[in-house]
Amino acid sequence: MTETPTRRRGDTRERIQEVALERFTENGYDQTSLREIAEDLGVTKAALYYHFKTKDEILESLLGQASTELDHLVEWMQAEPSTRERRLEMIHRLGDITRGVPGDVMRCVQQNEAALRNLGATTLLVHDLKVRLWQAALPEDAPLEDRLRIRMAIMTVLIANKADNDLGGTADERASAALAIAEDLVP
Repeated sequence: MTETPTRRRGDTRERIQEVALERFTENGYDQTSLREIAEDLGVTKAALYYHFKTKDEILESLLGQASTELDHLVEWMQAEPSTRERRLEMIHRLGDITRGVPGDVMRCVQQNEAALRNLGATTLLVHDLKVRLWQAALPEDAPLEDRLRIRMAIMTVLIANKADNDLGGTADERASAALAIAEDLVP
């Protein structure tokens, strides 16, 4: 019986994150209030405060989740020598990750970059995640062209997954095209 309340609290916390992330991305971080998030959830602000005291806390929890998934990808990449096959697998795994919460979080941060400047650690974290992926993919002594190619491959996957993308096509079509292009770029 004690598991149900804990699970419900966890479910509520996840639902808050989901609704907040959607609002932050669609309406903007600055234009979203905790009151609006609570209203969308059909709960009181007091109930929301039980889980998160501020919008910053919600965003930080989402960034933590995204960081954890990308950390696992970096650790996986570093566990064995970097071969082209392994780099290709990393690109495919990144594509899968970016279709989930981490991709949504990265899009949210990119779309709200100006509003989040006051949260310097937030925007730095997203940049740091990209740098760590680039560094994990290749040895430090890799030629310049290879380093540029892997960065372009990673950014291709991330760009194609951006919300309100002016490239056209569906999210699946963009993801598929990005992976094809990234595969050609991977050294």
